[in-house]
Amino acid sequence: MNAIAPGTPLRVGLVGYGLAGSVFHAPLVTATPGLVLDTVVTSDPGRQAQAREAHPGVRIAADAAELWEGPGPRVDLVVIASPNKTHVPLATAALTAGVPVVVDKPLAATAAEADALADLSERTGTFLSVFQNRRWDNDFLTLRRLIADGELGEIQRFESRFERWRPQLKGGWRESGAPEEIGGLLYDLGSHVVDQALVLFGPAVRVYAEADVRRPGAETDDDTFIALTHASGVRSHLYVSATTAQLGPRFRALGSRAGYVKYGLDPQEAALRDGLRPGSGAGSDQPWGEEPEHLWGRIGSGESPLTGGGTPVPTLAGDYPAYYAAVAAALREGGPAPVGAREAARCLAVLEAARISSRDGVSVDLRADWA
Repeated sequence: MNAIAPGTPLRVGLVGYGLAGSVFHAPLVTATPGLVLDTVVTSDPGRQAQAREAHPGVRIAADAAELWEGPGPRVDLVVIASPNKTHVPLATAALTAGVPVVVDKPLAATAAEADALADLSERTGTFLSVFQNRRWDNDFLTLRRLIADGELGEIQRFESRFERWRPQLKGGWRESGAPEEIGGLLYDLGSHVVDQALVLFGPAVRVYAEADVRRPGAETDDDTFIALTHASGVRSHLYVSATTAQLGPRFRALGSRAGYVKYGLDPQEAALRDGLRPGSGAGSDQPWGEEPEHLWGRIGSGESPLTGGGTPVPTLAGDYPAYYAAVAAALREGGPAPVGAREAARCLAVLEAARISSRDGVSVDLRADWA
């Protein structure tokens, strides 16, 4: 990485200005002390205009290679938020040029590709991290604390749902059935729920999945279930869907002492979509990442929370800004990446196993992968 004078902001080049780039990465980068959005790479004139309006003074480039091959000074960090099929080639080029990289999930299509990127990062001594923002969701942070504090006892089953009601197709590469596009919910929302389960309960030794194509005209999975058996003995039941007419609880964690049930999604994505920014507080009655009391989850035993059972548990504030703060600290101080490429590879191994399981109607044993 280029030598950075103390107090000088790290210049960030953002590749892609679709949903991920414009709603998540650009706002979070600009809200992070010590980072500045220097360049946005997009060839779409409409998105170029959108980027200039949202971030006055930002430089626009049509080709990502300008970030590490152009005549001007290179950026200090490349953020890859372009379509999934571009993640590996762009990350490979940036790492080879010695430029630190953040890649939106999924890092790659396969665990082998992710491990190859991790190897390249280690050989070149170049920082590489994967954007798994859902580790900083309010409900996930709360559940993680409850488990660490022993409030639920020994966890026996974990249920996680990332469900939506979108009966009409939106189009675009995310809904394409072409294998090279790496579309479908298994690799989209599935990347989140599997990553969270692995963080909470450790490696999976067995995977079973059912991936269905429900909507007329759909080409890839839009209603998927994944069952994991963890080496720890915990069983995780994970649901991702665009066809759920009645949404279930986001989390249901059942332990030997009590259970925790939480409905509703973390508010940060909705706030970002509405144009709110961390630290601004403009237009919102809630501090960043916090939710009102009526949305808190409940902890208890023997009765449903929908009939008044259990005790409300204050939800910790969600903290997406913590990801880029950790990235900035790692680049300046040489610390670890907040989400490493090896972690992403282990998540991808589960997603690959889920695809095989659904296709062949079998459970897939992963114990050899963790040996």
